Amino acid sequence: MTISEVRYGTGREALIRAVVDVVAEEGLDGLSYRKVAQRAGVNNTLISHHFGSKEALLEAATVWAVQRTQQLADLTLASALDHDFAETLTRVVGEEPNLQIFQYYMILASRRSPELRRIAGNLYESYIGMVQNVLVRYGHKPDRAAARAVFAALDGLVMQQVTVAERDEVLAAVVRLGELIDRR
Repeated sequence: MTISEVRYGTGREALIRAVVDVVAEEGLDGLSYRKVAQRAGVNNTLISHHFGSKEALLEAATVWAVQRTQQLADLTLASALDHDFAETLTRVVGEEPNLQIFQYYMILASRRSPELRRIAGNLYESYIGMVQNVLVRYGHKPDRAAARAVFAALDGLVMQQVTVAERDEVLAAVVRLGELIDRR
């Protein structure tokens, strides 16, 4: 896509998608305005125009990645950690692994940066809240610690799928996690 092919109103999202891909492929150290603009097919002045700073760009990309993951998987509507949930989750991870890889980079980098720590904390709070809602719909009482524990298991399984495990292995593990939770 060339700069002239980008329609008005698509520059911001094109930049966010490009940030996710560049970070997923090259890490945060590989992130530059030039690479993002080139990947997005836009002029690099749009980055400053839309975001003002690298931190604001990363925050917008993190929010977008979480929303995109939730939108694609529609996990907010799940009522059980069952085969359908596992199928949807592993499909989304398989189709767009860069969404997850980007988020892992942000989380790991947050150890060194107070600003990134706030962003990563918001990322986790969003997912933990979503899992708590699923557990409540699943018949459990609201319990933030339980939601964090279940999310940690799911997060680890997603990490395995984007790195060392096959989709079917992760799918089976998510289904098994749901069975364990159902044994209340």
